[in-house]
Amino acid sequence: MLVVAEVFGPTFQGEGPSAGRRAMFLRLGRCNLDCAWCDTPYTWDWSRFDPAVELHRRAVDDVMSELDAIGAGLLVITGGEPMLQQRDLVPVVSGAHARGWRVEVETNGTIAPTAELAAMVDQWNVSPKLAGAGVGRRPDPETLRAFAATGRAIAKFVVSDPSELDEAADVAAAGRLGDVWIMPEATDAGTLAARLATLAPSVLARGWNLSNRLHVVLWGDRRGH
Repeated sequence: MLVVAEVFGPTFQGEGPSAGRRAMFLRLGRCNLDCAWCDTPYTWDWSRFDPAVELHRRAVDDVMSELDAIGAGLLVITGGEPMLQQRDLVPVVSGAHARGWRVEVETNGTIAPTAELAAMVDQWNVSPKLAGAGVGRRPDPETLRAFAATGRAIAKFVVSDPSELDEAADVAAAGRLGDVWIMPEATDAGTLAARLATLAPSVLARGWNLSNRLHVVLWGDRRGH
């Protein structure tokens, strides 16, 4: 069984190295952090949302049937924090591979993957939270190294200003995450464009990658896209 917030697609992967690829999303419920700028608070913030409305316990076979109906070649498992349910993700990823789908998992990097799941996921999109997220919990280098050790992890830092890049560099180095992507914190196209332009020179100077948020450009802050 999985605690699911939503399944949707076909759409596009909006972020990171796979941006623009036709994709479908399995968004799981619950999170172990409370980022101040979280764009999916309906998966965990029960001061504003009703978990009885937002989350549903669903059998893996039921979820896979819904994904079959979408049929995109890329499955992105996100949240919330998917690693809270990693044991139950094994049959999902196994089923996805049997269907020829690529699987990416979006994670905050606070829970190390089991050896079984680590070997199965095609790409780990690890997004350690910097001080600007306001969570009061610093990224753990040892846990981040567990993702880096798979050889299939990228680091995706959400930032608002170039002043945060030194911290991102320290976290990436400590966690041995060499493929660094910087992504602006923004839920509307205007803010996104402005922050991309502000961040670009510093990101280039550091030899890193800059990620757009294609779904924000296309649909703003609408759910299910």
